[in-house]
Amino acid sequence: MRYFLDEAFRPEYLEWVASIKSEEYYIRMMQAWFFATALAKQWDATLPYIQQQRMEKETHNKTIQKAVESFRIADEQKALLKTLRVK
Repeated sequence: MRYFLDEAFRPEYLEWVASIKSEEYYIRMMQAWFFATALAKQWDATLPYIQQQRMEKETHNKTIQKAVESFRIADEQKALLKTLRVK
């Protein structure tokens, strides 16, 4: 993830991961982990995927949970993410 979310980042990487459809637990966890890390490293490019609820509900909410637990996300960003949880 370091390679794809740092120097070599391209916005289409977010689309690639968001477009994966799977019922497999570990696939969804990978998506959530990727997007939580992307929020920490590429906030402006990643936030619309959360705002537009581009992933399954469980993956979406797990992404937010992981991001909120991260020390790399600012408190203001965490507050915003908490408002974007899907019920």
